[in-house]
Amino acid sequence: MTASSIVETSVVDHAPGLERAFSFIPTERSSERLRVEGKIPAFLRGTYYLNGPARFARGEVRYRHWLDGDGMVVALRFGDESEGARLTARFVRGTKLADEEAAGRALYRAFGTSFSNDRLVRGIALESPLNVSIYPFGSTLLAFGEQGLPWELDPETLETRGVFTFGGALNPLSPFAAHPKIDPETGELFNFGISFSATQPSLNLYRFGAAGELIYRQRLALPEPRSLHDFCMAGRHVAFFLAPYRLDMEALRDGRTLLDSLRWEPERGSRLLIARRDDGVGVASVAVGERYVLHGINAFEDPADANRLIVDVLELDRPIYDQYYVPDLFPDVAPGRPVRLIVDLRTGALVDRVEIAYDRAPDFPAIDPELAGRPYQDFWMLGISHTGSPGRKTFDQVVHASWAHPDRVDIWQAPPCHYLGGEPAFAPNPVGPADGGAVICQRFDGTTGESAFLVFDAYDVAAGPVAVLPLDQPLYLGFHAMFVGT
Repeated sequence: MTASSIVETSVVDHAPGLERAFSFIPTERSSERLRVEGKIPAFLRGTYYLNGPARFARGEVRYRHWLDGDGMVVALRFGDESEGARLTARFVRGTKLADEEAAGRALYRAFGTSFSNDRLVRGIALESPLNVSIYPFGSTLLAFGEQGLPWELDPETLETRGVFTFGGALNPLSPFAAHPKIDPETGELFNFGISFSATQPSLNLYRFGAAGELIYRQRLALPEPRSLHDFCMAGRHVAFFLAPYRLDMEALRDGRTLLDSLRWEPERGSRLLIARRDDGVGVASVAVGERYVLHGINAFEDPADANRLIVDVLELDRPIYDQYYVPDLFPDVAPGRPVRLIVDLRTGALVDRVEIAYDRAPDFPAIDPELAGRPYQDFWMLGISHTGSPGRKTFDQVVHASWAHPDRVDIWQAPPCHYLGGEPAFAPNPVGPADGGAVICQRFDGTTGESAFLVFDAYDVAAGPVAVLPLDQPLYLGFHAMFVGT
């Protein structure tokens, strides 16, 4: 090989100072009033709830993966001008955190970190750090992890009340995912969980009433034990994007991490599994290519033809969990884009697909929660501007997109060394959709280590934040969020 035939790839650190975001243990807070730069919209009244991994070391163990950190929930409350904005933050004190605090050391194997003599629950499951999502349900607040049952929190103080079993309908080994869907009209909660049996893998679909009572648990057979993080509620149906990402349970039992036990097998193809919402019975399994979906956006029945189902997802060229090693996030993250899949339920065929003109590995999509499972146009997400360039990078764009004009998007680019976190949760103007809304997310300054919350005009994010709420002490970069109006 001659020198002229060697092509060197320049690896650049596109996120200098990002390690600061994973180097501290955030302080718990109680109704701390925040300073405001700019002006909070007058209509913004209510609470922005956020969950995410906040602690990455315990004793001698340093967690290697973003999904490993102990969960902390934040409530950012917006009142009138005299009340201002107040912040409460508490760790979710589930079994993992309580046991490890009592022992003074790490005990449980994590998603991407294993260590000598670590534990699994009954030898087959991780003990959840409860660090992914947060959902108000009825009169309570539920914190979820990537796996395991949710834990109940006090909606005001965020104190942990205990594991939430839906009146005893679930037990510690019931498969239960991090992204339930709550019908804004009925208050019903739907969720799923994967049983990773090598011989009889299945998807467990749950439907609970508004009071938390179990209406059904339906088991849908799977061709193999595929990993699945999210799904979509779609009018009279629910839809699951089953990518060929297989979990090898024997590898997990042999001491590997869950991440190292996952196998990407694109040759098996991706399918959209659709079931009736009323009784959980499967009605279609549709071939949809060979890409991967971590998060859905929304889904609904075509108003002009109820037999056509529209399912909107963030479709990635390949899985993303191997890009979550901290602090060197997303070194070679694959492109991704918002995709609309249109399915004819009569034939079980994919009849069309539409892509939004944005491929910067977007994630954490958010819509107006009142439109979940119903026709909508607008959504918001975070993106990574340096997608396609090797080297550490992370979210640095807030993006507003609309299916009304898929050829263009509205983007705010964060300044250099400023990194974003937290699903950009939408807060509607209660006067009505025509009167706009706001989106809220986080900013972390890699140069100074300072944190802030950002408030944008939801329909003009490119103009930059209309209000910045700096914090006196740094806060973790969060995952999923939700705004609840008052």
